[in-house]
Amino acid sequence: MEKQTNGIGRRKAAVTRVIITKGTGKITINDKDYKTYFPLVYLQNQVERPLKIVESADKFDVKINANGGGVKGQAEAAMLGIARVLVELNADFRPALKAGGLLKRDPRSVERKKFGHKKARKSYQFSKR
Repeated sequence: MEKQTNGIGRRKAAVTRVIITKGTGKITINDKDYKTYFPLVYLQNQVERPLKIVESADKFDVKINANGGGVKGQAEAAMLGIARVLVELNADFRPALKAGGLLKRDPRSVERKKFGHKKARKSYQFSKR
């Protein structure tokens, strides 16, 4: 069996487990091709980004298990997971990925709803009289 390296990526409520092996550049998410899983081109680009930055898009096969959150959160979680695994495989990739901002988890998440308000910040209409 060939050597495989795994890592985890998170964004909002999405969690992805990423497994990378030597291969031909095939990316699968939840046993589907990533182009069918993410039909929007900008989400496909997010998933490919770490591999393109280190110029190894055709050297590795990537298998991703994604759950939780929405499609955008899952795509960005996959991007972080792939970047973390690439650094684990080869430490020389770190400066390029760090410069691209791919090794930092995006801490933004949905703000909670406050009582007496419609949403987190939106209030009901105020009537003075």
